[in-house]
Amino acid sequence: MPHIQSKSLLDKPLQDKPFAHQRSVHVSHPPHSGSKRRSTPLIQANSVSYQFDDGEYLFQGISCTLNHRRIGLVGRNGVGKSIFASLLIKQLEPTQGSVLLNARVASYSQLPSELLESERSIAEYLKLDEVIMALDRVEAGECSEALFSTIGEQWTVKGDLEQQLRSMKLPPDAHFPCCLLSGGQLARLRLWQLFQSDVELLVLDEPSNHLDADGRSWLVNQMQRFSGDLLLISHDRQLLREMDRIWELTTLGLTQFGGHFDFYLEQKNQEVIAIERQINSVTKQQKHVETQAQKNKEKYEQRAAKGNALRKTGGVPKIVLNQRRSDATASVSNRLKNEGGRRELLREKEKSLRVRQEQLKTQKVYMAEGDSRARHWVTIVNGQLPYVQCNPINLQLSSSVKLHLEGGNGSGKSTLLKVMLGDVEDAGGEWRINAPLYYLDQHFGLMKEQLSMLENVVLFCDGLLENDARTLLAGIGFRRDDVHRMVNQLSGGEKMKLATLVVSHQEKQPLLLLDEPDNHLDLDSKSILADVLRQYKGPFVLVSHDADFVKESGVNQVYRLD
Repeated sequence: MPHIQSKSLLDKPLQDKPFAHQRSVHVSHPPHSGSKRRSTPLIQANSVSYQFDDGEYLFQGISCTLNHRRIGLVGRNGVGKSIFASLLIKQLEPTQGSVLLNARVASYSQLPSELLESERSIAEYLKLDEVIMALDRVEAGECSEALFSTIGEQWTVKGDLEQQLRSMKLPPDAHFPCCLLSGGQLARLRLWQLFQSDVELLVLDEPSNHLDADGRSWLVNQMQRFSGDLLLISHDRQLLREMDRIWELTTLGLTQFGGHFDFYLEQKNQEVIAIERQINSVTKQQKHVETQAQKNKEKYEQRAAKGNALRKTGGVPKIVLNQRRSDATASVSNRLKNEGGRRELLREKEKSLRVRQEQLKTQKVYMAEGDSRARHWVTIVNGQLPYVQCNPINLQLSSSVKLHLEGGNGSGKSTLLKVMLGDVEDAGGEWRINAPLYYLDQHFGLMKEQLSMLENVVLFCDGLLENDARTLLAGIGFRRDDVHRMVNQLSGGEKMKLATLVVSHQEKQPLLLLDEPDNHLDLDSKSILADVLRQYKGPFVLVSHDADFVKESGVNQVYRLD
């Protein structure tokens, strides 16, 4: 991947670029992209496969062409979206197949940035440090030809940068260490640098994971104004609705949908209905084959009995009876062969349909009934948070409250949850916690990584026998040897299902503290978790920047940190 030079930050104004295009959204028909037509595709992948060192294939034989302006790549956790995108932009090499890349490309990864571990300043990260240091020295009174040569025509770059940082709600200090930025602030900085570059294709892998609502709106605006092409890997429906095409990666391969995200959902719904009809049709055909086979068998037995009776009476020459029996035997052999072939054909068709149905069907996780008696579980009066400047917190939670905790990046949402847990000491006020608490973050760190799923359930659910634990795990899709898989081998969605199972089978229904639990979940897993929270009879405090997820979770109260 080519390196992004600081020239792109200096040759362009640091302010936002003018609005590039506006697209309408329709559900019934895919929209026409306003993109320019290309004689050469950006990317061509031919029969691409990726195989792990242990011999297992992640996916096989995928071919695709990327020549549209905006592609949204979706799929369940663990299916290989990030690896597939890395193959397309030649950061990785496929095990089989080939990729042709015909564009200048840059990418944003959801993996932790190396900036968190370094002392680099914002100016150093943007490669503006030499110019800004020269400006600082000139402002301090130094005067030399070397300093003027370094500055060149960039006399306003420091002020322009600080103005841009202020507009992005970052510290307006070019020398501010990147490691002290919040996750959302660092994401904005990294994304802004990419959007200012002159690349033709940006690959964005879960760019909204650490952004608050304001940050997501900013990201949508940047995407709309970006003049190049986008490949977006995301489970964020707000971002996916900005895409012109949706590609879905499953264990069966890559399916391309010729429309925006809502069009994709409509097509998926239609496919679910169509597959159910096909499965019903195959089932009817199987029953018909079996019914006809039984009738043919009864006819043959009747004819055989009649032939045996004629043989005993001697009324028909033996040679004729033998010929009839030979013909009948041959007929039965052909019939059985045809019936067997028909059965096998229908079995294969049903198997194929069931596999696709499994990819499409909505998964479910059920929570146990909670204690719905009205009482105050949490009372906070004039609460003060450490490390954060915010208004005093006055909050009361009963067993029926499903609270959405709002606030921008750095407003103290995670700190508030940690104070409630007792992991961080409060800075003042009255804090009364009268409930068992369970904390679930985006990594579902409640679970013991080096233990199996079965061991975790037995460990956290007091008094639960192993056989009962196996039954509960089977209920959420983990059967037989699957229960012995280590937690550190699970996808985000699988960890979520395991964690919610454990939480739902506590002796006393806990108050759930949910710190962006949807951050790394695929669309299906988000839907499952939202459904679980909506059904949950106990209270919860939810931190999330996904408005669709919050709404679907059944939130009935909002508290904002300012």
